[in-house]
Amino acid sequence: QVQLVESGGGLVQAGDSLRLSCAASGRTFSTYGMGWFRQAPGKEREFVAAISWSGGRTNYADSVKGRFTISRDNAKNTVYLQMNSLKPEDTAVYYCAADLGALPHGTSWHGIDYWGQGTQVTVSS
Repeated sequence: QVQLVESGGGLVQAGDSLRLSCAASGRTFSTYGMGWFRQAPGKEREFVAAISWSGGRTNYADSVKGRFTISRDNAKNTVYLQMNSLKPEDTAVYYCAADLGALPHGTSWHGIDYWGQGTQVTVSS
C-alpha cells in the first residue's frame, strides 16, 4: 500500500515557476515508478511526466518538455515536479501517481496503482 500527498500548488503568473512535491508513505516507495498527471476543468486527465524507480529514466509529455523536470529522492520518499516558464494552459489539478509497471513509459491514467488527492495549479496571463 502506498499513500501519496501532494503539495506546492498555487496561483502564479505566466512565466513563473513552481515546484510540486509528492510525499509517499510505505516501505516499498523506491520500487515504484512515479508520475505526475493533470486534469483541467472539462478535460480528461493527461500525462505530464514520469520517472523510474531508480530515477535513471524519465518521460515527459511534449507540452512540458524543456520546461518541467521530474525528480525523486528515495531516501525522503518524495517525488518532485519542477515547473518553469508556466503558461495559462498549464492550469489544472496536478495528481501524483505511483505504479509498479506502467510508469515511466506508460502515459495513460487508466489502471494506475495509486493516486494522490491532487493540488491546484493556476497560471494567470
